[in-house]
Amino acid sequence: MKRTTEPANVYYGGQAVLEGVMIRGPEHMAVAVRHPRGHIVRHTEQLAGLYTGRARRLPLIRGAVVLWETMALGMRALNYSSKIAFDDGASGEDAEFPEKVFWGTMAVAMLVVVGIFFAAPILLANLLELVDANRFVIVATEGVVRLGLFVGYIAVIGLIPDIRRVFQYHGAEHMTIHAYEAQAPITVAGVRPFPKEHQRCGTSFLLVVVIVAMLTFFAFDLAVDRGILVRTLSRIVFIPLVAGVSYEILRLGARFGGNFFVHLMFVPNIALQALTTKVPDDGQIEVAIASFEAVLESAAAAAAPELQEHAEALEAAPPLD
Repeated sequence: MKRTTEPANVYYGGQAVLEGVMIRGPEHMAVAVRHPRGHIVRHTEQLAGLYTGRARRLPLIRGAVVLWETMALGMRALNYSSKIAFDDGASGEDAEFPEKVFWGTMAVAMLVVVGIFFAAPILLANLLELVDANRFVIVATEGVVRLGLFVGYIAVIGLIPDIRRVFQYHGAEHMTIHAYEAQAPITVAGVRPFPKEHQRCGTSFLLVVVIVAMLTFFAFDLAVDRGILVRTLSRIVFIPLVAGVSYEILRLGARFGGNFFVHLMFVPNIALQALTTKVPDDGQIEVAIASFEAVLESAAAAAAPELQEHAEALEAAPPLD
């Protein structure tokens, strides 16, 4: 595929969806999905507003923005891939999937996540007060329980065959981005040698969020002892701060990944991806490549008018002496 010249600090990311991959560029998003009949269906969108605005470039603030867009764009991509997966037509353009069913399912899932990863650790740790445990033990237990639930949840869902296929697409997404960043050919053969783990992975982001949250909540609870209600509310209030700090840590890892100590710090992140990424087959890599090519083509098409105006201006300019 033909490459475009881009700034060195342009990063691409993405997410795996049902039988497909979503790739997010600086100003565009693309989703490619394998249709039940075998062909690949692609969809692209130009992003604007919060997704490309000034807030996304402000340190600490951008972490909360990225956390929000990970959920928002991820749900949109998942909704689209679900429609393709339930389509028995020939093209996938008119795929139908019950909208209310999808958003109802996502709402229930969010409630379950909040209950498991926020409320449950607090309630379980609070039971230690019945045996007169000190505050240090209580808040430390909450953090350990939350981390254990996070890792355990990922390990368990990875046993489900359909989720395992999603994790294969996750690996294909990482391998494709690795190949692009290494300036290797964006073909199945060119992508295949690269690792399925990536340091900027969203799984890494979530793990850093869990660890930073554990340290933040630990410090807050030791400094302020106002009961379980205040402790619960503090978890919600601190989410933007935790996300902001976590994202800056992740960017640090991406920028100085070659440093031995930084690399060592991110070993747990890469290790966790053994659970969330699986080796893809050639067809899954093809889908990841299709999504990546779609977002690059959209970016090139958007830049074409500006390049044409620049070329016309140069032609109209007087010759240099």
